[in-house]
Amino acid sequence: MATKIRLQRNGRKGYAFYAIVIADARAPRDGRFTEKIGTYNPNTNPATIDLNFERALHWVMVGAQPTDTHVRTILSREGVYMKKHLLGGVAKGAFDEATAEARFNAWKENKQAGLDALRAKDAEAKKAAEKARLEAEKKVNETIAQKVAEKKAAEAAAKAEAEAAANAEEAPAEEAAEAPAEA
Repeated sequence: MATKIRLQRNGRKGYAFYAIVIADARAPRDGRFTEKIGTYNPNTNPATIDLNFERALHWVMVGAQPTDTHVRTILSREGVYMKKHLLGGVAKGAFDEATAEARFNAWKENKQAGLDALRAKDAEAKKAAEKARLEAEKKVNETIAQKVAEKKAAEAAAKAEAEAAANAEEAPAEEAAEAPAEA
């Protein structure tokens, strides 16, 4: 029996998520399977992968072939193939199991450090973009505030000018009215 590790589609139209299953190569994509070893949800950012590492390693060691597209990449990123490679070295006598475990843990820590650095870089870029957007918004607000202040100053000057003109018209009229009364 040719055994495959492949994705079994679930979910609704336009929102697919997948189960990672062990199935006979002759079984339909969403049909009968031997064992479910994890899930893969590409709808989240980053994609969520939940994998039973021990069972995946077991099936890879007994000869189950992953499909080329996503499953091989998923198993590689989770470290199943690295662990298989190291266990092959132990079987050949190149190094002992403790060394293999130490190398695997070092690889996993290095990978995690790289992922953390990537997340930090993304967060930094997001923060810088937010700061730039805020600065641009402040400039726009300052420009608007300056225009409003100029408009208010112009209105106040026009109002003061109108009052001065009105006062100037009233002042000669009052003087003319007071002058005959004195005579």
